[in-house]
Amino acid sequence: RMSLNTATRVRVTLGREERTVKVEGGEALFEVAKDAQRPFVVKAASAEVIATGTAFVVRVTPDSKTAGDALAVTLVEGQVVLRSPEGGAAGTVLAAPVTMAPGERVQLCGSVRAVALQVDRPRMDQLLAWKRGEAIFDDASLLEAVAEMNRYSAMPIRLASSGGLGGLRVSGSFRTGDSVGFVRAVAVLHGLVVRELPDGLELVPEPNMR
Repeated sequence: RMSLNTATRVRVTLGREERTVKVEGGEALFEVAKDAQRPFVVKAASAEVIATGTAFVVRVTPDSKTAGDALAVTLVEGQVVLRSPEGGAAGTVLAAPVTMAPGERVQLCGSVRAVALQVDRPRMDQLLAWKRGEAIFDDASLLEAVAEMNRYSAMPIRLASSGGLGGLRVSGSFRTGDSVGFVRAVAVLHGLVVRELPDGLELVPEPNMR
């Protein structure tokens, strides 16, 4: 079973010896039936996730610091192995396979030969909030929160170029697609002004903040 979040693109190939999904962008929850003779392989951002029977989340987003993609793999239950693609050049992405434990998240970002690997244990209710139509932020930067909310709405939110708004912190639960509710809440929280534009919404500092 494959559950796709918004703005997600995948390509599926089901063969006799292997089940393969390529995640080209976005986020997907995979719930994999056990079949040791027919492993389940997810290819994403120059890495592979190998599973037999398990549940895990793969998220691929543009890396703002490089020209590539950032990859996050979270294991909900079971066991998976994260590795460099078979046949790839030596020393690229992962020096050695990573065996994940339930509850762990592995994040990869950076260039092919200078990858940064981080391991943490996120809140699962927050990680899977999108399945309930929610976006939950826990001390996220406003820049990150706006980017996430924009994935779900045809009414984009922008931040004023002046005022350093991107570094403001946001916590709370919001309905995905409710851009108006989000910007109004953030405006009250940080004393900002909401401008309604023909092609979206903009958060700007109040005049006395400039």
